[in-house]
Amino acid sequence: MKICVYPGSFDPVTNGHLDIIHRASRLCDKLIVAVLVNSSKTPVFTLDERVELIKRVVKDLPNVEIESFSGLLIDFMRRKKATVIIKGLRAVSDFEYELQMALLNKTLYPAVETLFMMTSISYSYLSSSSVREIAKHGGNIDELVPECIKEDIVKKFKAQPV
Repeated sequence: MKICVYPGSFDPVTNGHLDIIHRASRLCDKLIVAVLVNSSKTPVFTLDERVELIKRVVKDLPNVEIESFSGLLIDFMRRKKATVIIKGLRAVSDFEYELQMALLNKTLYPAVETLFMMTSISYSYLSSSSVREIAKHGGNIDELVPECIKEDIVKKFKAQPV
């Protein structure tokens, strides 16, 4: 069974993430979307909220599972018997950092491969941080996030002072 892992913060999940999830899910038997607990970041959405939002947007993809993890991605990969890391790239600027991470991961766990997927051109400008900034100021996020979670994002930012 080919198990792939798509790791990230997903704060919040965007249409760009969903594009990668849909395409990656066709390449493996099981795709685990791994929501990272990153102690160096303070996410807007809690870990449970991020997991729940992603579960809602992928509910129709039977081979996609959502889990959270902390620590090294490679340790998570070993526990899940996964051999492929999926990384989405928006621009050349993303590649340099992701290449370094791929080489480090390969050094730590030689059985793992990293697959870089270019985001669809219609989402090449999109990031979670841009969604957060737009939502924080009451801007329109209709084309940026899945419809089924849009209201949750809007509510989250209405509850926070600007």
